[in-house]
Amino acid sequence: MKKIRHNQILDIITKYDIETQEELASHLKNAGFLVTQATVSRDIRELKLTKVPVGNGKQKYGVLKQEDAHMEDRFIRVLKDGFVSMDMAQNILVVRTVSGMAMAVAAAIDALKFTEVVGCIAGDDTIMIAVRTIEDTRNLMDKIHKMMDK
Repeated sequence: MKKIRHNQILDIITKYDIETQEELASHLKNAGFLVTQATVSRDIRELKLTKVPVGNGKQKYGVLKQEDAHMEDRFIRVLKDGFVSMDMAQNILVVRTVSGMAMAVAAAIDALKFTEVVGCIAGDDTIMIAVRTIEDTRNLMDKIHKMMDK
């Protein structure tokens, strides 16, 4: 069933400009799939979907192709370009960015697939990153610092 649902997701994002998980879940439900937000989120991660610009400041889900493996360098560059500072509060990492860059930096962090990261929430210039443990938060901070030094 998962493979069929994944194929349906790929079909949906090819036909429609899907901006949110809720939109994707709605399309899946219309196609006869009973899904939760958690299922859709997991599917997005497993399919390696990413947000791509479509103009007018809007984004949609797209597939990160294998040829785009060199994209890691681009994600690191986005992280470097937008990063201002970071601080931890237990297992939450708060990253400050250049104004207007939080969503792009959060997307880059998500795309870099840090094992410590549970998820990101971005505003205009601030990202809250849920991290698995306090120790993982310190490890993630070290990894990000090392990327800034490259």
